[in-house]
Amino acid sequence: MAAPGLLLLGLPALYFLTAYGCGEEEDRLAEVMAGSAVLDAAPEGAREEDRYRECDDDDRFVAVGRVYRYRGDEGSAQAFFREAARADGWRPRTTADGETVPGCFTASMGGTTAYLYLEGPDGGLLHVEVVADRAGTRWC
Repeated sequence: MAAPGLLLLGLPALYFLTAYGCGEEEDRLAEVMAGSAVLDAAPEGAREEDRYRECDDDDRFVAVGRVYRYRGDEGSAQAFFREAARADGWRPRTTADGETVPGCFTASMGGTTAYLYLEGPDGGLLHVEVVADRAGTRWC
């Protein structure tokens, strides 16, 4: 009886200790994503407030982004990043119907599809983020 109990408890614990969470593969993906030139671009008048790089241990998706203090309007920010994204090799994300998803772009990075998207400016903050995972999840 002890052996089956040990297997039932031991196998999940072994998985948790060896395979669960973010690891070297996600670190490499984050490095590639952080090298995207569009993350270092900012519209005139924008001031960087924060930089981040994170990985979700449960789903193992990687996010790299910037937050800017920005007093401009959303249209100006969208136009600036649309041009910066294209110059950096990003393509507008389209739906199955061929419609363009506003503020969302895709590029192949680190062997998967990465998504660049823009939020704001809300409350004077503009968020620019690149997110991807190895499962091929569609983000924005």
